[in-house]
Amino acid sequence: MVPDLKRLQNTIAYTFKDKAILERALSHSSYINEKQPRGHSNERLEFLGDSVLGFITAEHFFLHYTHLPEGELTRLRAATVCEASLHGFANEINLGGFLFLGRGETVTGGRERPSILADAFEALIAAIYLDGGMEEARKFVLKFIEKAAMDALNHKDYKTVLQEIVQKNPEESVAYVLTAESGPDHDKRFEVEVRLNSNVVGRGIGKSKKLAEQAAAKEALALLGY
Repeated sequence: MVPDLKRLQNTIAYTFKDKAILERALSHSSYINEKQPRGHSNERLEFLGDSVLGFITAEHFFLHYTHLPEGELTRLRAATVCEASLHGFANEINLGGFLFLGRGETVTGGRERPSILADAFEALIAAIYLDGGMEEARKFVLKFIEKAAMDALNHKDYKTVLQEIVQKNPEESVAYVLTAESGPDHDKRFEVEVRLNSNVVGRGIGKSKKLAEQAAAKEALALLGY
């Protein structure tokens, strides 16, 4: 089934003058290898989109977060444009449903794979930039990064908080233990226990070990009264 690119353009509130560049932004290498051996995948656009996204994000944070020092701005940008964030942005516009994928990639869950969606989102940014200029790219990007920035600023690093509490008692130690891992590669599920000395004080589940550890630390803090 051919993706309805008109619907995607309605979703992102931008109409391409050059439809070919939009199709290229949505074309994964697996599709090109199978269907268009002489064509081009979205990999080069992804490269450009990463730089455009980085500039727009850095400029926005520099102008609007004047109270933050350079180190905090760097961490904020990294949290906002990481693969997990880009994957989330792509899901907001159902980007996976518009991708041109090879048959093998399609049947193995490529439309939901975080790395493919994050790369396609960057390629889409580059396509908008090339087709409509920096201002159109900026308008598109800013729809996503401001909320992501606020989430990042409000996010608590539960592991760090727990570690700081434990360090007040030198005889105690904290460890995170992976107890279960399930699901296909594109939709993993991790279960982690956090142990204070030898006692389990929290359990967490997440789509990555890092998220599961954060969830376990959060539960441990609640148990300890924090």
